Amino acid sequence: MLLEADVHAYLFLSFSLLAVGVYGLLSRRSVIRMLFAVEMIINAANLNLAIFSAQRNVDGEIFAFFTIGLAALEAAVGLAIVIVFYKRFGEVIPSKIRNLRW
Repeated sequence: MLLEADVHAYLFLSFSLLAVGVYGLLSRRSVIRMLFAVEMIINAANLNLAIFSAQRNVDGEIFAFFTIGLAALEAAVGLAIVIVFYKRFGEVIPSKIRNLRW
């Protein structure tokens, strides 16, 4: 069972990860940085699942493992899209991603 102070510290860490991830998505400087930002947001959600699972004795870890697998799939697909974009256009600029349409 987690102490109340521990829960608040972990929730603050989770909120910090979420805030940094949202900032990374909104800044749009690099596609790789945007992929990392999405991973940070997913990790913030996983941390919340683990915190509330430990506090309330529910099976949140199972959902966290499922989302970790989904995050790995997201990273693989995202990197594959970046590689295709680079091979086709020679550069990867987030504002030109609309060029992938047929």
